[in-house]
Amino acid sequence: MTQFQTVKSTEKFIKDNNIQRFKIGVVDFNGILRGKYVSKSKFLAGLKSGLSFCDVIIGCDVNDDLVENMDFTGWDTGYPDAPLKIIYQTGKVLPYEPSTMFFLCEFYEEAEAICPRSLLRKVIQKANDMGYDPYSAFEYEFTVFNETIETIREKSYQNLSPLSPDNFGYSFIRSSMFSEFYHEVMDVCDAMGAPIEGFHTEIGSGVLEAAITYSDALSSADNAIIFKNMLKVVAHQRDLVPTFMAKWSSEHQGQSGHIHVSLRDKTSVNVFYDQKAEYTMSKTMRHFVAGQMKYMPELLVLVASTVNDYVRLMPGFWAPTVANWSVDNRTSALRVIAGSEKSQRVEYRVGSASSNPYLALSAALLSGLMGIEESLELCEPVTGNAYEITPKPEHILPGNLTEAANRLRNSTVAKSVLGELFVKDYATTREWEEKVYRQQITDWQLQRYFEII
Repeated sequence: MTQFQTVKSTEKFIKDNNIQRFKIGVVDFNGILRGKYVSKSKFLAGLKSGLSFCDVIIGCDVNDDLVENMDFTGWDTGYPDAPLKIIYQTGKVLPYEPSTMFFLCEFYEEAEAICPRSLLRKVIQKANDMGYDPYSAFEYEFTVFNETIETIREKSYQNLSPLSPDNFGYSFIRSSMFSEFYHEVMDVCDAMGAPIEGFHTEIGSGVLEAAITYSDALSSADNAIIFKNMLKVVAHQRDLVPTFMAKWSSEHQGQSGHIHVSLRDKTSVNVFYDQKAEYTMSKTMRHFVAGQMKYMPELLVLVASTVNDYVRLMPGFWAPTVANWSVDNRTSALRVIAGSEKSQRVEYRVGSASSNPYLALSAALLSGLMGIEESLELCEPVTGNAYEITPKPEHILPGNLTEAANRLRNSTVAKSVLGELFVKDYATTREWEEKVYRQQITDWQLQRYFEII
């Protein structure tokens, strides 16, 4: 539990530890942590009365280009400041930066409607109102390169040098070869309150996987943001560059961002576990997984939010292509992990490493909660190779970003819980992303069509 339970205790820590500098950050639609330094006097005043950020960070894309046709912000509103609330419970002393603390923030007042962290809190509140406390953990695959932010541009992102060569999953040797990097990442994440439970090489040159320790749902998403950003800080300081892209190369596997989810009752008992039931799945868990299956297609854009995500969602790349479930089968979208009261959970496998953790977890939780609310019945699990099983039409996932955005735009569930403003504007930003992509002439197109066609 955080030591910062009140504004007063936060102020006391700052005084006792002679903290002089402050860095605040808020997460945008794309899962990017947008931040800035503020002075001590401004921060202490902001603890009580709030601060503000220009709302353009919601109205721009990953390249800082302005998105057209949004309702919340745009040229028609003049991109005003949006009020920002400091989440003092998230305070951390920053490694590498003496006498400096970092705090996550949320938009509030009217801007709360489009704040990803606030939206996850809405879903968690729905769970609480139903008598549940959601718990979760993120695990990320990513590739590390022996490059700098300058050299990757000089090479036009081609022919990059990975941290280690060849496939060598779960390598004892490779992790020991680069133990200083591993240790530093784990130490920094410990210091930031986002401890890593498991850390190993994956299949692919320079590919690693980190599993962040299980916690309550909101802390879990916070920790995912902290992990991704602090990993990049550690890597850049060592002249390394990591990527969380869903698929950075046509020759390599995609990179996932799986989410493990369970629900507890108010006595902290895991309501997914029933010792006497098949696969030790309680009725509650069966309803939850059925809801995740039903609503996965219409909420997919919250989990797969870039054009690149849909390159990964293809058979044979360890990524699901339809909404289905299994018991401990990694070819399905939902993998039930049967075990004890402590470990019973479902792994939501459709997401990529590039997803916004607040929105991805919102989709995984909301869909399951709707299954409980509607008492949905669960079909039989898939066995064997799920890619070879012909799916029902309603279980087929959208095949591109625009299709996924349209499914969200028409989702009654999303609009009723997440709000019509968020659904409309978020869908607009995803359609914008694909529009920008479709305007590009790629090397593949030139090589394929320039001379021959």
